Amino acid sequence: MGNSSGKEDEEEGEEGGKDGEEAEITEKKKRKEEEEEEDELPLGVEELFESGDPVLDLSYKKFKRLPLRVCGLMHLEKLYVCGNSLRKLPDSISKLQGLRILAIDFNKVEDVPLAVCQLTNLTRLYLGSNRLMSLPPEVKNLQNLRCLWVESNYFQRFPRELYDLPHLKSLQIGDNRLKTLPHDLWRMAALRGLWLYGNRFDTFPKVLLRMKGLEILDLDRNKISEFPSLKRLKALRLFSYDHNPVDEPPNVGEEVLVVGEGAAEFLEAREARKERLRKAAELEAEELAQAGEEPVIHGILKNSSSKQAANEALANVDDADIMEEDVKGEEDFTEYDGAELEYDQEGVEYETEELICEGEGFEYEGEGLEYESGQVDYEYEELEQEATR
Repeated sequence: MGNSSGKEDEEEGEEGGKDGEEAEITEKKKRKEEEEEEDELPLGVEELFESGDPVLDLSYKKFKRLPLRVCGLMHLEKLYVCGNSLRKLPDSISKLQGLRILAIDFNKVEDVPLAVCQLTNLTRLYLGSNRLMSLPPEVKNLQNLRCLWVESNYFQRFPRELYDLPHLKSLQIGDNRLKTLPHDLWRMAALRGLWLYGNRFDTFPKVLLRMKGLEILDLDRNKISEFPSLKRLKALRLFSYDHNPVDEPPNVGEEVLVVGEGAAEFLEAREARKERLRKAAELEAEELAQAGEEPVIHGILKNSSSKQAANEALANVDDADIMEEDVKGEEDFTEYDGAELEYDQEGVEYETEELICEGEGFEYEGEGLEYESGQVDYEYEELEQEATR
């Protein structure tokens, strides 16, 4: 019996040794493959590594794994690796503490790498067109994040982890599977731009009416048949509702640009009304001038010394006749980081331009927003100064 038991133990030990040897061989093979892959860098990449440039663009290089040498480039501030076949990133990417912009969209990432959540200086993170269904709790470490794109993934629920990001201004979560929004979404008080196009909303999420700071709201390509009045959203400057089963835009403020069915007619009628009001104000000013009183144009007294005349004139003007720009100079708007998206059939091309709310309101560059599916071809325009607010 004793000899038999000893023999069995010896055999088990040999088997364990074999398993350990096999594991070691597998690990060595894996490291060798990685080293070989490092040696077979695409043309021009070696020069990029040695350039010392704080911006590194490795998009569309057919990488299955991020070259390990990238994680040693401590001077990097912007890293673009979109359009590859990455499933994960090496843990050592957490060493790149100087990174402010990281784009890993259009890959095969199923979970946000925890190493990315350690890049605490990130201000912009692009994770679109991957295979994400949720965000890890560790995302709250990204306290400086201002812009997050997670469009074209598989989110069925709004990621509440974002509540812990106090400076997040721009959230791109279009083309997912959202049906509702949390009732306490208003807690994201810093949010200025929210893209919800291409989801599964069949009613307007009422919590959006409490998002007083929203300046851009996109609900294209949903199934919403009725919109409430959006006039209470005083900061709103762009509302897009195209490809919903409605024929006309909802009631919005005078300065809101709308995009969707019936929007062109609505905007033409509004401009015509403004023109009539302008002419009426000019005519009133001429009549006051002929009567020897101080003329008032657009509710602003030309000669500020006669306040009484201004008060009398304003008392006779209907509220609808007072142009909103009369008080624009007193409003304190916030700089908006994410702006215009353009998708074309040949490829996806986005440019992030800054919209600055000044005394006269928003100034939009471009005709509007266009969203069409296609393959990907990025051009990242150099962004504005990262001023701390």
